[in-house]
Amino acid sequence: MESKNYLEDINEIKNMMNRSSRFISLSGLSGILAGIYALIGAFVAYYLVTNSVRGYLILDGTIFRICVAILIGVAVMSVGTGIYMTTKKAKKNGEKIWDSSSKRLLINFLIPLVTGGLYILIIINQERYGHTAALMLIFYGLALINASKYSLGDIRYLGYTEVILGLICALIPSYGFWFWVLGFGIMHIVYGSIMHFKYDVKQN
Repeated sequence: MESKNYLEDINEIKNMMNRSSRFISLSGLSGILAGIYALIGAFVAYYLVTNSVRGYLILDGTIFRICVAILIGVAVMSVGTGIYMTTKKAKKNGEKIWDSSSKRLLINFLIPLVTGGLYILIIINQERYGHTAALMLIFYGLALINASKYSLGDIRYLGYTEVILGLICALIPSYGFWFWVLGFGIMHIVYGSIMHFKYDVKQN
């Protein structure tokens, strides 16, 4: 009996240490919705491009500007949904949304992501467009891996997947759009579903 209580105390201490060093209120549903937003945005852009007069993008064209607006819209909606649902889950779990662990998570996520974003803008400005999708996947994957130390460790597996998809995409850049759909759309839905049933449903 004493041994059982001792093990329970050890587990409780372990859980408390884990909560103090990691932000664990990320919502699986927000990942699913981010994937759905990405799929909708991608196929709207695909429809616009394939039904345009040229049938392909040019950087100074109206269709390109619309596609950029769609991409920004997907990002804003994904971030907004993530913040809302994560805040809701954190309050339900009695956790602070903005503490040392969430700060570390955000900083470690943004360093690779912002670096990658700036690099992509530089090469686009140099009119080198072929590896844009691959670089987006790779740097996003690296950001997830880097941030996983301060959140649910499962995030790193999504990060590994994004990096691998990005590297394959770099080998066959003509399929960049479809790799982007797979990485940012389908993989988010798969990952979000796993996290939802593993953590969210289990907690409820």
